[in-house]
Amino acid sequence: MESATLTGHRPSGVSSQNGVAATDRLKDDVGYQAFWMLRIGFTALPILFGLDKFFNVLVDWKIYLASWINDIVPGTAAQAMYAVGVIEILAGIAVALKPRYAAYVVAAWLAGIIIDLLTYSGYYDIALRDFGLFVGALTLARLSSKYDPPLFSRS
Repeated sequence: MESATLTGHRPSGVSSQNGVAATDRLKDDVGYQAFWMLRIGFTALPILFGLDKFFNVLVDWKIYLASWINDIVPGTAAQAMYAVGVIEILAGIAVALKPRYAAYVVAAWLAGIIIDLLTYSGYYDIALRDFGLFVGALTLARLSSKYDPPLFSRS
């Protein structure tokens, strides 16, 4: 069954998407499993990290803000991190609702974070980690093109 699913062919009597229960798809379709693992991760983690921007339990987030960015954003670094937290929470919610589009938003957001970290000496290791997350967000976007239907389809 696995090799048939990997090649896109299903046994007779089983429809490809609409007629198959989600639990059956999760059991049989490795692409669908990967889609859901990434969707859950890119929903939960931005929400959790966004919330932590307000509480600083994991880290004092403003240490990651490059000085040139701090100079151009209004307010203090702490206020900038509150705005970042709100954006991350909204991004996580958007991925939960419509990963087909929101995964690209998350990838763009991560690209901005990478630029910030690369221009702020000493955080290259975190920039590399965030590049891995960037690739994961793009992977979710590509999988979403198959597993998350468009908002408006042509009839």
